Amino acid sequence: MTATVTSIAAYVSPPASVFLASIPTGAGADVHVYRDTDGSLSSECTGCGEYAWTLRVTHEFAQEHATTCRRLPHPLAA
Repeated sequence: MTATVTSIAAYVSPPASVFLASIPTGAGADVHVYRDTDGSLSSECTGCGEYAWTLRVTHEFAQEHATTCRRLPHPLAA
């Protein structure tokens, strides 16, 4: 009898983005701000669905979007 050895590579998923803030929009939606695994920031609007990840994303960038977005919250995001 011959034993077979199978190598199993363990996959470790990267840490999830960390939620930092929720900025309300004038229409009742929210802009969620996250710190990503690489240290950058991203934002996602529950109204218009805009996802932003660029070097320009800052809390001020997210606040500006929250100020100008007039879309109601998306039913699945509430």
